[in-house]
Amino acid sequence: MASDVAAPVVSTATGKPPGKARRRTDDTRLALMFIAPAFLGYCVFLLWPTIRGIYLSFTKFNLLTPPQWVGLDNYVRMIHDPIFWNAMRVTLYYVVLNIGFQTVLALVIAVMMQRLTRKTWLRGIVLTPYLVSNVVAAMIFIWILDYQLGFGNYILAHLGLGRIAFLSSDHWAIPTIAFINVWRNVGYTALLIFAGLQMIPETVYEAGRMDGASENKMFRHITIPLLRPILSLVLIITIVGSFQVFDTVAVATQGGPVNASRVLQFYIYDLAFGRFQFGYASALSVALLLVLLVVSLVQYRLSRADESDLD
Repeated sequence: MASDVAAPVVSTATGKPPGKARRRTDDTRLALMFIAPAFLGYCVFLLWPTIRGIYLSFTKFNLLTPPQWVGLDNYVRMIHDPIFWNAMRVTLYYVVLNIGFQTVLALVIAVMMQRLTRKTWLRGIVLTPYLVSNVVAAMIFIWILDYQLGFGNYILAHLGLGRIAFLSSDHWAIPTIAFINVWRNVGYTALLIFAGLQMIPETVYEAGRMDGASENKMFRHITIPLLRPILSLVLIITIVGSFQVFDTVAVATQGGPVNASRVLQFYIYDLAFGRFQFGYASALSVALLLVLLVVSLVQYRLSRADESDLD
């Protein structure tokens, strides 16, 4: 006897009832909507100023009159500018001090947090100086390191070591500025390295202990090699940031004494907004951009940041 309920018609091609085929969802439009605000900000605040700055580097521009095309004159002037080369030398000196002390100290702090404790509140304390702006940090240390009234010099004098003109001496100005920025940024750098330590499997250390490796050997031959990608990232970030140091110098020393702390970024600012030589300042900015690009690419290649020993 034939059944009174008709069987549903099934498409032989898809195995699904006709008209009920699942519609493919295309998220491209939705993704573009989410990307659009960030892309707009990138174009307005980064891409266009960069293109505009490159154009102005070939012009003579004082903000009051239209730019006047001068070709490579600004770059020729830069090559023969002794203040530019002094600013580059001072900047490199600062970068070496800042990167060296900050990376080593951050690595020590990260390893201590990994080995001794992983308390969340401790990470918050380590990160606290990073929440202080550079201007505020500079003003605090101006008070602490003041030659006559500073608490730091009071302690040195009490210990019989003598007072030091930290921010008014040509020998101490850049090391002091480097110390201020290390104090502020070392916690953030340490947390980045700590995140890299969290990604190293514990089984690797267990295998090392079974082979009789000491803690020092495991640190040199296991921890450091496996941290290479994150250390490369940290170095690139800190090097780029160190070359762009400005606010601490502007507040604490204003480039003095006698250009001893006149870093390249402060010299560019002084040319543009102090002397209204925007064309020449743009040429120095392009030079700084090329230096950062070359340094980042060389470091990326030498450190093999795109490779991991865990693979």
